Amino acid sequence: MLHQRFHYAYDGPVRDLDHRLVVVPPRQHGDQRRRRHSITVSAAGANTTHRRDTAGNIVTRSRVPLVPDGIEFVIEAVVERVGPGTDIGLPAAVLHDPRLLRPTRLTAADPEIDRLAAALAGNDPLATAERFCAYVHDAITYEYGVTTVDTTAAQALALGRGVCQDSAHVMIALCRAAALPARYVSGHLLGEGGTHAWVEVVVADPEGARAVAFDPCNGRRAGRAYLTVATGRDYTDVAPTSGTYRGAAHGTLTATKRVDVALA
Repeated sequence: MLHQRFHYAYDGPVRDLDHRLVVVPPRQHGDQRRRRHSITVSAAGANTTHRRDTAGNIVTRSRVPLVPDGIEFVIEAVVERVGPGTDIGLPAAVLHDPRLLRPTRLTAADPEIDRLAAALAGNDPLATAERFCAYVHDAITYEYGVTTVDTTAAQALALGRGVCQDSAHVMIALCRAAALPARYVSGHLLGEGGTHAWVEVVVADPEGARAVAFDPCNGRRAGRAYLTVATGRDYTDVAPTSGTYRGAAHGTLTATKRVDVALA
């Protein structure tokens, strides 16, 4: 069971709020199954719509003409695991998907990342990904508040500190510099806390391809304790919450989360 709450408090009225949420787990991702879900918006007059983006993620958009002093979004979903939580089978074409191979602004390699990718890469893509994961885990010390959503992989690596988002971006930058397709994953670890980020690396398989999940922030494979919400090129594609409004009021976000997964 996923229960997530975002509460925005404003110190005055705001108008024309246009809010984007990427918070609903997919119907199916590997052995993960979403059985049901709901999104509740507290504001009167909210026009809330849902669509799928090009990666298949569920994008919720809520527009509200006037918010007097605050708005709350509550997400609930029932998710089950129906297997061992291992790799995800994919078509062979994903190995050549330019979205997973081309750098983005947040995952562009600098000379140091290029040097590291060349030094760590080998003939076995999966072993290469393992080395990249281990390197990033050792190179970046977890520290909240020293980076932002705009911090690039190169900046985070040079700083040597950051959060899970930064570790994921650095590993993706290494993978793409080594021509290894990789995608950013936004989701949750079991229990309480904020959202989490990790990486899926796509490798060849006798039946086509498979996505192997790595958590460079924790230096390990991502398994059954990980609940995937969305995948993309980088954080920008799958930011859990973002939006705009008109008005001079300052907004403050409070977020809570609890995740339990039924192991079928």
